[in-house]
Amino acid sequence: MSNELGQRLPAKQSVSTAMAGGIAFTFFIAFLGYLLAKAPGFNLVGQLASAIVIAIVYRQLFGYPEALRPGVVFSSKKLLRLAIILYGLKLNIHTILQDGLGLLVVDAGVIIFSIFSIVWLAKRLKANPTISLLLGVGTGVCGAAAIAAIAPIIKSKDEDTAISVGIIALVGTIFAIIYTVLRPIIPLTDAEFGVWAGISLHEIAQVVLAAAAGGQEGLAMGLLAKLGRVFLLIPLCFIFMYWMNRKAAGDSASAKIDFPWFLIGFIAMSILGSYVFGHSIPVSDEALNAISTGTTWIITAAMVGLGLNVSLLDVRTKALKPLIAIVTVSILLSVLTFLIV
Repeated sequence: MSNELGQRLPAKQSVSTAMAGGIAFTFFIAFLGYLLAKAPGFNLVGQLASAIVIAIVYRQLFGYPEALRPGVVFSSKKLLRLAIILYGLKLNIHTILQDGLGLLVVDAGVIIFSIFSIVWLAKRLKANPTISLLLGVGTGVCGAAAIAAIAPIIKSKDEDTAISVGIIALVGTIFAIIYTVLRPIIPLTDAEFGVWAGISLHEIAQVVLAAAAGGQEGLAMGLLAKLGRVFLLIPLCFIFMYWMNRKAAGDSASAKIDFPWFLIGFIAMSILGSYVFGHSIPVSDEALNAISTGTTWIITAAMVGLGLNVSLLDVRTKALKPLIAIVTVSILLSVLTFLIV
């Protein structure tokens, strides 16, 4: 009996060590991404994309850290869901319902156009369908966060999810910089410029980067327009759940989708952030900013876990055609939304 116990304890300890070590490893690379994001050029890309680049480079040079697999997988799965839950605090439902209902119609059109256009073009290019679909969702809704929310629902491979996040970060950042450069010569008011950025750019951070060129009014309108797209992530997830379960029902080899309970957490945090924090329960801006910063670190560590699954050979074969599709559709989206504004 004592021998059996002695054999079990080291095994449990090794699993615990691998778990803690793997989580720490993903946060260490997230920290390296944070430092890299302070370098010229990379400061425009941001911590998330910088950390994914480091993770991918590490994988090519040293291989997957098998000894730390339990912790790396925990980061890429569990921490990713926690980050999505906390991301709900960025969504102010009250503001959308009070001031942004009109923009919701436009936001819905942007999402529909982005997804269907990228998927359609990807089929013509014979591009990877999963990456293309994730890029359509990321383009239409809110970049990496939307990709992270939809990926488990459509059963995306970790590698495909990481490639999609890397592409969306790169393309969105380039477009945000172009918007900033174009601001002085574009015949739009500050508010109109903010709305244009909010309904057409990919990430919230990219909207902030571009819309800030329109001053405080431009930034406020940009965030309002963007929040509407984040709000629509909720019904979009349920639409994808329904679609995947219909596919599973017609294919005996497919398993039905487990309910993504993290969405309930996302909705709950959105409600708390919109109607409780700062109202019934006083919460300082510093505390909310700390939570936002923590969310960024958690989602970065999670994306590092995904990035460690990426093989550059697969990137070359999988990423080029979806990249062509997203750049083409992003240009069309920018032009069409400019005409609407």
